[in-house]
Amino acid sequence: MTVATDRTPSAAPPPGNAADASLAGFGYRQELRRRMGRYASFAAGFSFISVLTTVFQFFSLGYSFGGALFLWTWPAVLAGQLLVAACFAELAARYPISGAIYQWSTRLSSPAFGWFTGWIMVVGQVVVVAAAALALQVVLPTVWSGFQLVGGDPAPTTVTGAANAAVLALVLLVLTTLLNVLDNRVLSAVNRVGVTAEIVGAVLIVLLLLTHAERGPAVVLRTGGQGGSFAALLVGSFAAAYVLIGFDSAGEMSEETVDPRRTTPRTVVTSLAVAGVLAGLLVLGGLLAAPSLTDGRLATEGLGYVLTSSLPAGVGKALLVDVAVAIAVATLAIQTAGTRMLFSMARDGVLPWSARLSTVSPRTGMPYVPALVVGALAAALVLLDLASPAAILAIGTTCIAMLYLAYAMVTGPMLLRRLRGTWPGPDGGERDERGDPLFSLGRWGLPVNALALCYGLLMTVNLAWPRAVVYDPEGGHWYFQWFTVLFLAATLAAGAVYRTVGSRRRSAAGLPGS
Repeated sequence: MTVATDRTPSAAPPPGNAADASLAGFGYRQELRRRMGRYASFAAGFSFISVLTTVFQFFSLGYSFGGALFLWTWPAVLAGQLLVAACFAELAARYPISGAIYQWSTRLSSPAFGWFTGWIMVVGQVVVVAAAALALQVVLPTVWSGFQLVGGDPAPTTVTGAANAAVLALVLLVLTTLLNVLDNRVLSAVNRVGVTAEIVGAVLIVLLLLTHAERGPAVVLRTGGQGGSFAALLVGSFAAAYVLIGFDSAGEMSEETVDPRRTTPRTVVTSLAVAGVLAGLLVLGGLLAAPSLTDGRLATEGLGYVLTSSLPAGVGKALLVDVAVAIAVATLAIQTAGTRMLFSMARDGVLPWSARLSTVSPRTGMPYVPALVVGALAAALVLLDLASPAAILAIGTTCIAMLYLAYAMVTGPMLLRRLRGTWPGPDGGERDERGDPLFSLGRWGLPVNALALCYGLLMTVNLAWPRAVVYDPEGGHWYFQWFTVLFLAATLAAGAVYRTVGSRRRSAAGLPGS
């Protein structure tokens, strides 16, 4: 099947409203149910980012390498990602289609390049689902020892902690998969309630930590960690890099959003900006309120240690319950984004079993088969945690690197279009659903796009670099040291094999290529 592009007019009849007519112009029927408003769209992006999930999961890593100085990696990463988000906002206004990263890359470059972008992105999203689900181990055993079902030390870096993390993650994945096959009104409601609870909880945590400060703001100028060197800070930036991804999920839900050309560009940027500010304040509050910066606990137990040590026991545990809710909602949102990516690619007939993967339930309006596939694959990855505690970090950094690479595979072709003069300017005549000009960077588009691409490529290399001190600190697991590189290579190889074999089969059958 040939993928419809912005240069390929559709023969589909125009549906009844402007958003559905716009989708028909790209060659697709409106099958998903368009019910999401602006807050629900914001929630889709914010819940994927989920500051409570990711800050609590990766705070200890950032501090162990960069010490208190690692706080400064947050504004640096946020600035870089805002450049990417600004580019994505332009794309979301012009291509309001599910499977955003895949669709954008395809329309900016070629179906083959877009396919690999979508393939890397969807595999990365599956890995992110697994990483998010594993984060329950960071908080639940601290709330109540009964959640340590396996017994032994609950620390995620221990054998028993890693095994228990896998058990908790599997239970969570069953629940999120069930929600992803229900009506999208239920999904949207859970997302909105969860995001509201997370924002309220994050603000409360920040206020409580700042009012229980043990030291002044000057602490963020200390090095600590492994010397605070530039190399150590590059590793410390992993925490911010992991937190500030997923804002594109608002674009993934475009076909379910009311007035997507107007709504989605704004929610892509605002979800990232709000999450970035809250995450930075959480880190700052943790550094100021920690009972000690030198007893080693901040580098192993992270922000959960600060909450339970600095606040009254009941308050600290109540806030950790809110963090657990945020982790569950984040896992749900990430799985939803991966589901929409699979659905979008399968709808173009470019994946194995596309007919099944592109099926939408007439009763619920949900693509249930992709939800089952994403859930099952994430569960398989979670089981790696039973092999070694090092799997948690390997899984986490792999998913970030893959998403950063996929982002660069969008901003790269976009930059080429700008350099060739084929990217539409702000006076291109296109309008959103209310008749206003589409979101545009105007004359800032070229420098913003160029910086976004450079930042994305540099961060991808930083994340994938096989540092033994990070990925295999105890030695003996060389495959974890090289896990990100090997996993990415295997992903690309599997994709190349599938496309080669599929192309030969289509040629033999006399069918057009995709």
